[in-house]
Amino acid sequence: MKKTVTKLVGVLIALALVIGLSGSLVVTKENEYKLIREFGRVSRVIDTAGVSMKIPFIQSADTLPKEILLYDLAASDVITMDKKTMLTDSYVLWRITDPLKFAQTLNSSVPNAERRIDTVVYNSIKNVISSMSQNDVISGRDGELSEAIMKNIDGNMDQYGIQLLSVETKRLDLPADNKAAVYERMISERDKIAATYTAEGQSEAKVIQNTTDREIAISISDAQAEAARTTAAGEAEYMRILAEAYNTPERAEFYEFTRALDAAKASLTGSNNTLILPADSPIAGIFMGR
Repeated sequence: MKKTVTKLVGVLIALALVIGLSGSLVVTKENEYKLIREFGRVSRVIDTAGVSMKIPFIQSADTLPKEILLYDLAASDVITMDKKTMLTDSYVLWRITDPLKFAQTLNSSVPNAERRIDTVVYNSIKNVISSMSQNDVISGRDGELSEAIMKNIDGNMDQYGIQLLSVETKRLDLPADNKAAVYERMISERDKIAATYTAEGQSEAKVIQNTTDREIAISISDAQAEAARTTAAGEAEYMRILAEAYNTPERAEFYEFTRALDAAKASLTGSNNTLILPADSPIAGIFMGR
């Protein structure tokens, strides 16, 4: 009987040791923080992966996420600077950067943090969009709007040990009741802008065409004048050469003879090969040797 009691006591002691040892081990993963609390107060923060110790029954361990978290905001209406209502649906990427500050201000609660993020981000979206026209909001979907929202938030979440990495817009749309009217107005405005650009382009094209036509006319006129001067110079040179070639009586007489032959040849056309000249004709005088 005594041996049985001894064995039972030994088993109980061993069980107590196992329970105490298991209660003193803290296993921290790569994607989490461990907060060691002593009587409810955070005594230390474990931010590296591994196994550490705590005092059983006196200290407890809370777990906080270390990875990037996503919070999806509810879709809500916002009003632009030109008093147009728009529907925005966004999400936030965030993470805990200071687990101690997070525990002190938000009681280590992720839902508490999400409620705070919801308020801050929605107010920032509302403030940014209220300072922009509807056209600017629509054209800012490729990054400008997100950048402006983040700049407006600035470091407001640092006091909670939170870092907002990005605010992205999933959907930015018009309310269904006025969507068609707004689209028609935007199309009309774009058509007016396009018509203005077209008119300006046509006006510029007309100016270029008139300038080109004037330059072409001047070039043709200059070319014709130059051609006339060249022709006149050529004829003058031709006459000079003729005068120089027939500057003696014998050459002049031969020139007159050849000219007479050319004139007679020109008069013999068709089948008529007879040349009749009056006696007092200069050509007859040349042929008769007068």
